Amino acid sequence: MEKFTNKMTVQDIDVTGKRVLVRVDYNVPLDETGQVRDNWRITASLPTLKYLLSKNAKIILLSHLGRPKGSVNPAMSLRPVQAELARLLDHPVDFADDCIGPKAQKAVGLMRNGDILLLENLRFHAQEEANDPEFARNLSALGDIYVDDAFGTAHRAHASTEGITHYLPSVAGFLLEEEINCLSREPADPQRPYVAILSGAKASDKIRLIENLLTHADKIMLGGGLANTFLLAQGYDMKNSLVDLERVDLARELMARQEGAKIVLPVDVIAAEAVRAGAGHKTVDLEDIPPGWGTVDIGPKTIDIYSQAVMTAGTVLWNGPLGVYEIPEFSKGTALVGRAVAQSRAFSILGGGDLAAAVRRDGLTDKINHICTGGGAMLAYLKGKPLRAVEALTDKVAAFPLDPSLDIEAQMQEGTFF
Repeated sequence: MEKFTNKMTVQDIDVTGKRVLVRVDYNVPLDETGQVRDNWRITASLPTLKYLLSKNAKIILLSHLGRPKGSVNPAMSLRPVQAELARLLDHPVDFADDCIGPKAQKAVGLMRNGDILLLENLRFHAQEEANDPEFARNLSALGDIYVDDAFGTAHRAHASTEGITHYLPSVAGFLLEEEINCLSREPADPQRPYVAILSGAKASDKIRLIENLLTHADKIMLGGGLANTFLLAQGYDMKNSLVDLERVDLARELMARQEGAKIVLPVDVIAAEAVRAGAGHKTVDLEDIPPGWGTVDIGPKTIDIYSQAVMTAGTVLWNGPLGVYEIPEFSKGTALVGRAVAQSRAFSILGGGDLAAAVRRDGLTDKINHICTGGGAMLAYLKGKPLRAVEALTDKVAAFPLDPSLDIEAQMQEGTFF
């Protein structure tokens, strides 16, 4: 996998005074009052926005929030993000009640250099996820230049991520560039030992990644439903634990194919009678899970094994919390292994929204080298799948027309730039 060297970035193009459409990932959780509960993804976009402000650009922000399924849902409006972004930037942020059409056009038309405008949720329109060309064209008409800074959607070919690049010069923002460059270290040139920690509810999401990592990583330590599936493949009765029955045979095959003991499974677990706060639970060996109970975290012996591995690692790649981290009684595995990663000398890359939330809750953010803003995109990249939005960005061999009056679309179709 190559580093982010063959695509244009925001620093490769003159954005001064231009209308710059920026695709950001403001798909953030809201609290019961409708306010932003976790602003991490908003904060991650600030370096690109501050750079554009320093160039006196007109900044037009595109994002989605939640899954409104192509219809207007006030509970998924981006209006709460407007207030939080303005607070973080200490700069006014205007808002348009739509992302295309007269409302968006009017709001863009009133902009002056240095203004910031946030458009309403892209996914209020079904054409966004369908990558509809006309919808993409309508979005592109609002700007002169497109900047993609939304790593979380980089593996999706949507109108605002792939379709729009057919109509505008398209470059990467600082966050997208950083994400790709960090992930490009793995597995191409990792410091050894290279330790991967993979967990999650669905084995289907990550079992193919394990197959790839068998040729690169030195250890692959598993947790959650992913570990349960492998344990079932090894003959353990996982009782009422979450498993992926369709992947048991593949798990058994991967265990047989590994060289040495690369795949490391829990030796003890926290078992609970229900997945809820206050439920009866206890530490047990794998053979002693009570009937009807399920696993909700790794046990203390497993925590020690995993912690010792990361403490001596040169590189740690981690995706997914090791237990039901939202419930305090079932969060110890994630917290203690996370502390070991933070204290280690390893270059550490963590990904997935749940894991990122756990790390921030435990105050470890500053001790991790990189936390990916998109778990799905991270997994896709590491499995070797194309990141459609990144592939669509303009190659560095092209030079851009800086006059927005030029027929950019025609020039792009011809493959020539002035």
